[in-house]
Amino acid sequence: MLEGMRWRLTLGYAGIFALILVFLAVAAVVGFSRELTDQQDILLTQEAEDQSRNLLDNEHREVLAEGSAEYSWVALDPDGHVTARDPTAATLGTLGLPSKALAREALREDEGVSATIRGPQGKVRVVSLPMRETGEVIGVIQYARSLDGVRQTIDRLLLVLIPLALGGLGAALLGGLYMAGRAMRPARESFERQRAFVADASHELKTPLTLIRADAEMVLFRDHLNEEDRKLLDHALAETDRMGAVLSDLLLVARLDAGKVDLAEKPFDLAALLSEEAERFGARAASKGVRLEVLTPEELMACGDAKRTGQALAVLFDNAVRFTPSGGSIAVRGRSGDRWAEASVADTGPGISPNDLPRVFDRFYRAEAARTRSKGGGTGLGLAIARDLVRAQGGDLLAERPRGGGAVFRLRLPSR
Repeated sequence: MLEGMRWRLTLGYAGIFALILVFLAVAAVVGFSRELTDQQDILLTQEAEDQSRNLLDNEHREVLAEGSAEYSWVALDPDGHVTARDPTAATLGTLGLPSKALAREALREDEGVSATIRGPQGKVRVVSLPMRETGEVIGVIQYARSLDGVRQTIDRLLLVLIPLALGGLGAALLGGLYMAGRAMRPARESFERQRAFVADASHELKTPLTLIRADAEMVLFRDHLNEEDRKLLDHALAETDRMGAVLSDLLLVARLDAGKVDLAEKPFDLAALLSEEAERFGARAASKGVRLEVLTPEELMACGDAKRTGQALAVLFDNAVRFTPSGGSIAVRGRSGDRWAEASVADTGPGISPNDLPRVFDRFYRAEAARTRSKGGGTGLGLAIARDLVRAQGGDLLAERPRGGGAVFRLRLPSR
């Protein structure tokens, strides 16, 4: 239990750290991409202005599109007709220019606009800039650059960030495991002291209970009591038996927590064990007017400890008989799967409420509604012990709430 809490804490630490890393990585990539885009727009605007001067003033400014497949430009008149184009576009490609929609937007806004479009070879960043002569707009020049280089730069950034993030996550797991261990140390020590106290107290109380029972039985044997006193002693003996059962459960819980319960690991017939337990509880069910039905295959092989499995099944049968009203029924079934041998005990009692279902196997937990002490319940340890016994054998014990009412408990053990 404590080890599971330690791992949950560790995974919680690592999960929070991973979310922080993802957030920072996304922010870094988005911010870096935006910064690259802004730099692209500044560069393309400058290139568009230089090329515009080349066209209007017959200047010979050097531009990046000369002989480069990464850049291209085109000039348009106000009606969208091409008036000039990058001379190398015929051989190196146009990058999807012209973009008449961007040209119309630049004319409408009367200023430069930029956008990302999809060209023949992929995404392209385009700047559209109005061309002016003596203050009058005479056309639009568009300058474009392929975003393949930008994508490669971002990919290199990711190649740096991903190993760093994985390394940080690994460090967070190790650090979280260490810190969770330190955080759990007081709880572990407290739990060990509590377990030792429960085991010692339960063991020490066994002796006085045995003596009390022996003395009470001796008084009854002498037969010097009136009827009222005899009833009181019978009641005291019944409560002594009940307390002895509680102490036995507490001792078993302490041994389960300490991992000191001896469990066999060998094949046994779960179907035979089901029939045996059903026969043991059959008389009690019949006395309440409850029908007990057993449907199992002739042989249902499971691997584990037959004695401890029988102890867990006894808890399920006891609960089913206790909470099934007169005229109800209990259905016991067994089936085999690829990896599991399963036994189910279904009753037609009041069932388990949805709020109680997740906690039905908690120690000392008692449902507030249908399944209460008024039904003759015990301490709330039975189901918890049953599940711990089954899990210690590599299996599991599950509780279900069928639509038709009642409760179903499924016990699963490895089939081999």
